[in-house]
Amino acid sequence: MCLYHHPSASLWTQNFGKYTIRFVYPSKEICQDADGYLPVLMLGIPLVGTDTFEYLDEKRDLPAADAVAGQDGEGKEVPVGGYGRGVVAVGGCGLGLRPAVLLDFPYSPKSEATPLEAGIPKEPAQDKDLAHWILFVDGSSNQHGCGAGLVIRAPSGEQMEYAIRMGLKATNNEAEYEALLAGLRVATELGAQSLEVFSDSQLVVNQSPRRLPRQGRENDSLLGEVKAMSAKIKEFKIHQIPREDNKKADALANLASIFEFISDRCIPLEFLAIPSIRIANQVLQAQESPTWMDEIIAYLQNGILPKEKLQARRLQYRSAKFCIFNGKLYKRSFSGPLLKCLRPEEAEYVLKEIHEGICGNHSGARSLAKKTIRQGYFWPTMERDATAYVKRCDKCQRFAPVSHLPHTEMVPMSSPWPFAQWGIDILGPLPQAPLQRKFLIVAIDYFTKWIEAQPLAKITEKNTRDFIWKHLVCRFGIPKVIISDNARQFDNDRFRLFCSDLAISHHFSSPGHPQANGQVEVTNRTILRNLKARLERSKSEWADDLPSILWAYHTTSRIPTGETPYSMVFGTESVIPVEIGMPSFRTLNFDKNGNEGELRLNLDLLDEKREIAELRQAAYKNRIAKYYNERVKHQSFLPGDLVLRRVTLSTRDPSAGKLGPTWEGPYKVIKVSRPGTYWLEDPNGRALLHPWNAEHLKKYYQ
Repeated sequence: MCLYHHPSASLWTQNFGKYTIRFVYPSKEICQDADGYLPVLMLGIPLVGTDTFEYLDEKRDLPAADAVAGQDGEGKEVPVGGYGRGVVAVGGCGLGLRPAVLLDFPYSPKSEATPLEAGIPKEPAQDKDLAHWILFVDGSSNQHGCGAGLVIRAPSGEQMEYAIRMGLKATNNEAEYEALLAGLRVATELGAQSLEVFSDSQLVVNQSPRRLPRQGRENDSLLGEVKAMSAKIKEFKIHQIPREDNKKADALANLASIFEFISDRCIPLEFLAIPSIRIANQVLQAQESPTWMDEIIAYLQNGILPKEKLQARRLQYRSAKFCIFNGKLYKRSFSGPLLKCLRPEEAEYVLKEIHEGICGNHSGARSLAKKTIRQGYFWPTMERDATAYVKRCDKCQRFAPVSHLPHTEMVPMSSPWPFAQWGIDILGPLPQAPLQRKFLIVAIDYFTKWIEAQPLAKITEKNTRDFIWKHLVCRFGIPKVIISDNARQFDNDRFRLFCSDLAISHHFSSPGHPQANGQVEVTNRTILRNLKARLERSKSEWADDLPSILWAYHTTSRIPTGETPYSMVFGTESVIPVEIGMPSFRTLNFDKNGNEGELRLNLDLLDEKREIAELRQAAYKNRIAKYYNERVKHQSFLPGDLVLRRVTLSTRDPSAGKLGPTWEGPYKVIKVSRPGTYWLEDPNGRALLHPWNAEHLKKYYQ
């Protein structure tokens, strides 16, 4: 077999008894350049067990081989020509041979013409002075589409670029052929007679009909079209170049394959001569500002002292603790080696790295200063700088623990007369009672400590209005003030309209600060504790035991007033069941005729009793406020201050778990409604719906 850089010839031999079969398969290129061939061994695989003549009959449609011959054992030629290409058969042997492996070894023949150039007829010598055109082509095929890029250089030096979008699906090889054909068409229209083409596709440059892939005929047709188009040009040459040398055509092909084709589309190409950010023409040198080390270094190195004797004496005393080693200033330490003295910018870096670097643990100010000294650094204001740095550390502020000390002084709340000020709250959910009741709405009068409560199945705005109307207004008159939290059943348009129609002032407590409605919160805890003590296993009977719990509460004296809520409302003490089971003095000496008169007298004296109870209550609240205010850690904010707000259940990230921050923000204070209560706005400038108490706020340092 003969194998070369170009298609060559093949030779097979096989011995069958007295016959030696030779099959010669020459290429058409042999007729053009027969000196460029080198004989090489050919490998083949025999097909055994097939009848020779039947096999040949099936292959008659194949092209005939160029030469087929055989020899018998005596060396005589036996003609067996006329068989299919690549098939050798021996009459009577029943064997067929077909080549299975075709090896291609690089070889440089004498002719330097490429296959495409070889198929172009040579022009007379008198046309050598034709105008020379140069064409760079490239094709691209990807998931977005196909495109071709052309770069044409005229003999005058003018250069033209084309990006062609193909409206067909093609392989990358077909796209390369289409790009070459498009370039040939453009060159022909421009009247080029001498054209030199450059492409980075080895297939397009070195392709010939015998080396085309056998799986399809599309490339055969494309190659034929290329030969037909190139025949119109007198001088035509094509060369393969590296992809790096064909970048312009490659960029145009990629651009055309990605963008959808629009006929009137124009993509402007702009040249940016200067950068968008102007570079300064001159560099300004900034001198370092004087630091605390300059005087000490000047004295230790050159003996320079200040002119004032006091300052000079002070510098001499201070410099005794320092020394210079290898041109650096160090301080002699009491607890370790020499401490390197740092400038302010160097000290800032050291504090940052020790506090929040890889080995940082966001420690406190004193711990940070101590660790800085132990690492071998010093400057005069270490502890003060460490305190300031820790104070403005963002992570230390967001993950700081919550202080349970009060931040503002207590403001006692008092009612001017009975049933003028009520506090309302919802208790629940509780175990489901009959009629699906699992909530309890509770109201307490701030003056007499009288409680009204009602079990509810649902907490709605209508149920809240009905409770206030039936249990408060119809029994004790229209109140002056109602205090509640910011729940939706209280904070809605219908409830606000209901209160405004009755001239009731509705006040809200700060979110997350139940102390603003502390009287009803204490009452809720008392009711809940009594329910737990009364109910053992049948927890769903809490609604049935509620009247007896309220009765017990009303007949028990309260510490602030010194009287029972029942006597504060009705002017006398009630008879409780124990006085029936074990008669007391008043039950034993009950006078039916004089009882009514005594009750009327108690009602006449009720106002005096209430005044005395009010004085007792005021004194009690003053004692509580004094004790509370002794523990206050004062904290106040001004409009414009930045604060952090404690994370609540509604704002906590559930995926963070226990690793989430304690504080969020920062928020901006926009208004101070009263000491300890502030209106805030978020970083986007939106004001929060409700004010917040100082207990849930913390100043943010930048």
